[in-house]
Amino acid sequence: MQPESLPASDPRLDACIAALPEWPGFALLEHMESLGGNGVRLVGSVRVRVPRVSDAEGLSAAYQRNREHLAPWEPRRNEDFFTVAGQAASIESKLALFIAGSDVPWVLLDEGRIVGVMTLSGIVRGPFLSAHLGYWVDKDYTGRGVGSAAVAYAVDAARTELGLHRLQAATLPQNAASQKILKRSHFEEIGLAPAYLEIAGAWQDHILYQRILF
Repeated sequence: MQPESLPASDPRLDACIAALPEWPGFALLEHMESLGGNGVRLVGSVRVRVPRVSDAEGLSAAYQRNREHLAPWEPRRNEDFFTVAGQAASIESKLALFIAGSDVPWVLLDEGRIVGVMTLSGIVRGPFLSAHLGYWVDKDYTGRGVGSAAVAYAVDAARTELGLHRLQAATLPQNAASQKILKRSHFEEIGLAPAYLEIAGAWQDHILYQRILF
């Protein structure tokens, strides 16, 4: 898959490119079509790419549209989070972590409309070579293979471009849909973490999964 076109310059992405030769994951952005045009096709008309500061309005709309859908699965958000300014600040933070080499953020888009978010976070090098995978998909796109295609893309990027040995993911025990996607993507259940994350206002247990990449 190749870039379809080159977008107007985004200062934050320019900063990433300038910093990346010192980052072990530099190959990812040599490879990743997400820096160009419409990104990489996942399934149907849904594509994936690294976010840009100009995505703030689209992300704000996506989070507002999916507010009730995501509420049981995410931390409680303050009202600022759902605004364009709040999402602009979030993108800036994510791109700063991207430059630092600790996270890789992506947005999922359908004809330019943001329909999901995915992140490899907490990237650890050395003998661990591991990261955490997280994602969500728009309520109108569930059951259409988008989550599975996104996870497959992240797994391939983590192994082939980032050189990671392992990915970990966590789900609430009642999140059967995400568990199904992870199992289909060859993640194995490795245990239950009590009071693992504060979700929807309460510290909740999570089932832990991992995939060994090589």
